[in-house]
Amino acid sequence: MKTLEFLSLLEQNPIISAVKNDGELRHALQSDCGAIILLFGNALNVGELVSAVKEAGKACVVHVDLVEGLSQSTVAVDFLLKSTQADGVISTRPQLVRHARQQGMLSIQRFFIIDSKALDSAKRQLPACDADIVEILPGVMPKIIAELARCCKKPIIASGLIRDKEDVLSAICAGAVAVSSTNGDVWYL
Repeated sequence: MKTLEFLSLLEQNPIISAVKNDGELRHALQSDCGAIILLFGNALNVGELVSAVKEAGKACVVHVDLVEGLSQSTVAVDFLLKSTQADGVISTRPQLVRHARQQGMLSIQRFFIIDSKALDSAKRQLPACDADIVEILPGVMPKIIAELARCCKKPIIASGLIRDKEDVLSAICAGAVAVSSTNGDVWYL
């Protein structure tokens, strides 16, 4: 899936289901969300998990750092590309994100903004970021999202601690193109 196609999908519904287990995945497959981020799995079942998402007609992004049995090497991205139907990967590791993009997969770079030092570090890294999209955690910081949106020329997904409609609207109004949440209630807003 190309970046513009994914962003178009998010325009239709800017809420992404992020799932941590099989039960959440079954619930997310029934939601109106057009995209699912897999935050779990292992090298043996990730293909089946991705297939379930694709069969439901949804885009699937795999958080490569959280799939058991995959290494921190770019071979993990190659494995997902060749052995699954994943549309893209998300990672905190720039080399994996860069490699995914080079291989034609949607690439999302995850940044944890836990304090001003992390914010400054993200601002320094963003201009050279090779990702198609940037994910910011936690996603309930509209002032910080707005600040990063001004200096970052890439689309931003706000994630983490998104609990209700107010959180979703605050993030979108601050400049995020979408939000990602593990909260099943948010998937149906």
